[in-house]
Amino acid sequence: MVNEQAWIDQFLTYLQLEKNSSIHTISNYSRDIVDFVSFIKRKNINDFATVKTQDVRDYLTCLYEKEYARKTVSRKISALRSFYMFHLREKHVDENVFATVVLPKSGERLPTFLYEEEMKELFESLDGQTPLDQRDRAILELLYATGMRVSECRHLSIHDIDLTIGTALVIGKGRKERYNPMGAFACDALHEYIEDGRKKLLTKTNNRSTALFLNYRGGQLSDRSIRTIVQKRMEKVSSNKRLRPHDIRHSFATHMLNNGADLRVVQELLGHEHLSTTQIYTHVTKDRLRDVYKHAHPRA
Repeated sequence: MVNEQAWIDQFLTYLQLEKNSSIHTISNYSRDIVDFVSFIKRKNINDFATVKTQDVRDYLTCLYEKEYARKTVSRKISALRSFYMFHLREKHVDENVFATVVLPKSGERLPTFLYEEEMKELFESLDGQTPLDQRDRAILELLYATGMRVSECRHLSIHDIDLTIGTALVIGKGRKERYNPMGAFACDALHEYIEDGRKKLLTKTNNRSTALFLNYRGGQLSDRSIRTIVQKRMEKVSSNKRLRPHDIRHSFATHMLNNGADLRVVQELLGHEHLSTTQIYTHVTKDRLRDVYKHAHPRA
């Protein structure tokens, strides 16, 4: 295919340097474009610039036939729309063939979360005193205290935590920084881990890592490892629900709003760029209020 890899590399560089996109976004967009390349090659199209509107329609049909989720289809279209928008700017193509594609409406699926009693049960189950137990307790307390993403947690340095004033410096999407406050439970768990468990894990390697959360060999925990740790801990106390590590973040937002927090404050704490992203949690709280009313009011 003519200049295939060069076009892709230029776009990914643009995402990284100009858009400050996350590694996760760049990786997804790269796969989406490669997937589209495979499709147009099957149609004997050897140049991005020769793709026509009908080819785009055929690609959409192909995606729906593969029964991709609407969210996945939307991301793939967004990736290709941005790809062509960039190359239109660079005058490599004459039009953005994805500009008029209507993204599929996402479903109104509400985020899953744990009730406050379930969160309490989760933390009470973390009573071990080994270095790994201390680490896992600190991870869960921190995620719930701040509402940060697992990917944000993974990149924390020990210097990003200030236990004196109870704050964590979080690097969010687009490399945007924010300071999230932490409560006493999170600070206590982190203090115990940093002063005891983390020091013991560091003795297993010559690498003087500044990463906050370490694996059993003393190296930095990966994103996947943190997800696995949180998932296993959650499954022990909530076997009836299909929970994911991201649901700790959902629980943080839901409980904050349930207890009277301002929506814009929660938006800031979550690192959401748009208030509309945060507003889904108001539906959760309304659903919770409706459920409580149904079970508590004698004539409901």
